[in-house]
Order: sequence, then C-alpha cells, then structure tokens
Amino acid sequence: MREKEFLPLVAQRLGIEELNPMQRRMMETASQQADVILLSPTGSGKTLAFILPMLKRLNPPTGRVQAIVIAPSRELVIQISDIIRQIANKHKTVALYGGHKVEDEVNSLTTSVPDIIVSTPGRLLDHINRRNIDVLPSRILVLDEFDKSLELGFEEEMTKIMRHLKNVSRRILTSATDIAELPEFQQLSNPVTLSFLADNDRLRSRMTINRVHSESKDKIESLLRLMLQIADNHTITRTIVFVNHRESAIRIADYLQSHKASVALYHGALQQIEREKAIATFNNGSTPILIATDLAARGLDIEEVNHIIHYHLPTSPQAYTHRNGRSARVNADGNIYVICGPGEPIPEYITFDNQISLPSELEIDHRSTAVLRTDTASIYIAAGKKEKISKGDVAGFLIKTGGLSMDEVGKINSYDHYTVAAIPSHKAKALLPLLNAAKLKGTRHKIHLIK
Repeated sequence: MREKEFLPLVAQRLGIEELNPMQRRMMETASQQADVILLSPTGSGKTLAFILPMLKRLNPPTGRVQAIVIAPSRELVIQISDIIRQIANKHKTVALYGGHKVEDEVNSLTTSVPDIIVSTPGRLLDHINRRNIDVLPSRILVLDEFDKSLELGFEEEMTKIMRHLKNVSRRILTSATDIAELPEFQQLSNPVTLSFLADNDRLRSRMTINRVHSESKDKIESLLRLMLQIADNHTITRTIVFVNHRESAIRIADYLQSHKASVALYHGALQQIEREKAIATFNNGSTPILIATDLAARGLDIEEVNHIIHYHLPTSPQAYTHRNGRSARVNADGNIYVICGPGEPIPEYITFDNQISLPSELEIDHRSTAVLRTDTASIYIAAGKKEKISKGDVAGFLIKTGGLSMDEVGKINSYDHYTVAAIPSHKAKALLPLLNAAKLKGTRHKIHLIK
C-alpha cells in the first residue's frame, strides 16, 4: 500500500498533520527486512507507529489474510482496529474478541476474507481451530504489548497460534516498558530495537506526583476527602482511581455513589457491554470518576484525564508506568496522587514532588459532595452500526424528536448493536418518553437512561 494512499487519511480522519519522530522512524523500517521491537511510553502514538509500516507493506487486496495484529485485551483490539479502518480504505479489517456476538465475527470472516485481522490471542486461536479463517498466508505479524504475552495463559495460546503462521516474514513487537526476556515463540532473527523510553523523562516532567497521607489503614474516607479537595472550579474533572482488586473497585464505587458522586466502574468481571458503557460515560462527562483495576491502565481510548489516584500502591514498576500513562498524554499535564496508609512501605520507583494534607475539618454531606456530580447524563439506544444507525442519525433524532439544540447534544459513541449519547441531565426525564414513542430511521428502539 502506497504512502500517498493512507497518509492523507491520517491527516483528514485522525487530525494528525505531522508524524512524530518515532512514527517517522517506524515508517523507515517498512523497507527494511529485519524484525522490529518498538519500546515507547504510553500515550506517545505507538499504535499509529506500528500501523503505518504495516500498511505500507500490504499488497492490494488478494482475498487472503495478509497481516495479523494480536493484542492482550478487547479494549486494545477495538482501539487498534478502529484506527486501521479509518486509514486503510481498500483493505478489509476485522476485529476478533470475546464479549460480543461471535456470529457477527463469523459473518465478517466468511462473507469476504479480511486483509487484516486484529484479535486477542484466545479468540484468534478459537477461530483457527474452528477453521473459520485460514491464517497461513499471513506475512506480517504485530504483537502489541508483548510483555503481556509472556504471562501465564497468553504464552501457551501464542505458541499454538505461531504453528499456523509459518509464512510470516515481518514481525513487529511493541511495549511501553523494557523487559529483558523476549517471547521464545516468536523466533526473532536479529531484531532491530527502537527504544523511545527516554521520552519517559519528558513525560515525567509533565506530571506532578503527590503523596497523600491517610490516617486510617482503610483509605476510603481519605479518598473522598482528596476528591473533594482536587475538584476544580467546584466540579470534579476526569479522574481515574486505580485499585488492585475488583472487590475493592466495587466497594469504593458503592461508597462514592452513596454520596451521590457520578461514578463508573471498570474491571475484568464485567461484561464487555458494561465496560464499553463505562468508558463511554467517562469520556462524555456523565461519569467523570472511573474506579478501575489495572485492566484500565492499557489500551483504552480515554481522553484528557486530569487526575490519577493510586488508592492501592501498584504491584510493579510496569503497573505504575501504565497507570500514570493514562494522564499527561500528548502535551498535557497530569496530576498523580498516591494515597499512603500508616506505615505503608513506598516502593523505590515512586518519587514525590509534593505532600498533600487532607481537610479533616470538612463535614461530608450531600452538599459538600455536589462537586462530584455532573449535569450530563447518558442514554442507551438499542441500535448501532449493525442496524445502520450512524452518529448523525442519533444527533438528528435528538434534535428533531427530543427538541434539543445542537449545543445540547453531547458526545455520541456508536457500537455494533447499541449507541450511547450524552444529554443534559435536567432534560432526561422529559426527553425519554418522546424518544421511546418515536421511530429512529423507521424503527422504534428501546431507549433508557444509563445509571
């Protein structure tokens, strides 16, 4: 695929007028024969950096799979495939991952063979074993976040997958952290390592890391007081609270919701649709507080996170790096808060810029916690891309049928079989009956408020 075919689309559809040095260097590797290991910080444009040389090496569509991108999580698969689809017009891209209808995937694979597959390891192996797809012709393999593939379970699946990829001639491995061990199943031959991890120093300069002392071993009230303190202009801005266990995430979300805070919950035991809705409502402002396990530290398309709070200390330097990488993206600044319990040992890799004292005299009631609520709500519409419902269709529906102005229609997220749209919360109660009584593109669809 020629650069003149997809680089204009990078500017037009992704809004990127100029490639950064890492992306330009990766483009140069497309004409070289060696395998590539790319090490680059979270939020540095790493995804586009490996997509561009992959596209450059693609032949015109042949009716066979040419390239496979394997990522460790559904969220990464969705993010990567969305970017590829926007700039690879002539090449069909299919995303394979658990948590949604497998029938949709089978139809996509059998209607016409994709040129590019983006998949989690388990789902790809399942389709291979069921003979839904022939991956033998694949020449290009990308393994994103390859450090994750070394963990128990992933390595076994990858070893089985590699037995079916005998014609791969170009491998690209990426990671946001450097590790000494490379996956044996890849059988890399004199790979070229491109490390941009020195950019972490510049990233660190845009972060302010604050130590927050909790007088109690149970940090939950300290967390609430911290959030009340950091609310900007009397309103909380996008904040992610990281914990180490899903049970803790649930407990904290319940506690903050009991104080009327606008909170979303994100962990691995949730169904895919619940995880997608959590990110959609976080991004559109209707739930500006996200309580999450480290599953949210990688691969999510999250915009402008102002505050990262480590409720639990991270379990490793890598986890710390990935968590903090959710903020200070591109050229933005980030505020990091580490809540430390009495006598809790602090790992050497955490260094502080400030120490914050919490306002113990503040009485916590529904008036004081009003800063943790938002005036935006989200509605769920039970129709999406597969039903041929576009974001423009939804915007027009909300304006014409719901009587909203253009300015009152917030961010709209479209998924395979549903859509999430942000609206003013004070108009939600009157709006829902109007929308449910009307037809969207000739059909009535169930519409409800996301709580």
